[in-house]
Amino acid sequence: MIDNEHDRDEAVEKELAGVPEEFLADDDDSENSADAMGDAIAALKADLETARQEVLYAKAETQNVRRRMEKDVADARAYAATGFAREILGVADNLARAIEAVPEDLREDSKFKGLVTGIQATQRELEKAFAQQGISRIAAMGLPLDPNQHQAMMEIPTNDAEPGTIVQEMQAGYMIRDRLLRPAMVAVAKKPD
Repeated sequence: MIDNEHDRDEAVEKELAGVPEEFLADDDDSENSADAMGDAIAALKADLETARQEVLYAKAETQNVRRRMEKDVADARAYAATGFAREILGVADNLARAIEAVPEDLREDSKFKGLVTGIQATQRELEKAFAQQGISRIAAMGLPLDPNQHQAMMEIPTNDAEPGTIVQEMQAGYMIRDRLLRPAMVAVAKKPD
C-alpha cells in the first residue's frame, strides 16, 4: 500500500513511463487525441505487419538451412568412400594388368592356373566392393568422346572409326554414383592426312 501522495505520484509515473505521449494527452483535446490515437494504431499495425514478414522470412531461411544440411548429410553418406576409392583404383588397375600380362597359353598351365584364378577372384571381390559403394566403370571403347567422362590423351589416324570415337582405352575411368571419380584416359580416332 502506498503511504503518501508523493509515493503514489512516483508509482503512477513509473506505470506511465513506457506509454507514448499521444496517449497521455488531455481529454479536452479529444479530436486531436483521436487523430493521434488513429495514427498510433496505424503505426502499430504497420509494425505488426513488418514483424509478421520478418517471422515468415526467418522461418523460410530456417527451412532452407535445414534442407541444405539434410542434403549435405546425404551427400556425405553417399560419397564418403570417394577418397578411399580414388586410392584403391590403382589396385584395380594393377590387378587388370596382372591378368593381361599372363599369356593365354600359360593360363591353362598347371603352374600358372592357380595364380591366374586367384588374381581373377581378387578382382571380382574388388568389383563387388566397388558395386556396393556405388562405384562403376565408365564405358569408353567405340563410344564418342564425352569430355565429362573421358580424357583424350592422343589422336590416332584411322579410317576404321568416325573422328572423335574412342579407339583405345589407356586407363579405365570410374563414377561414384552420379559423380566422376576418375576420367577414362583414351585415344580418339581422327581422319588420316
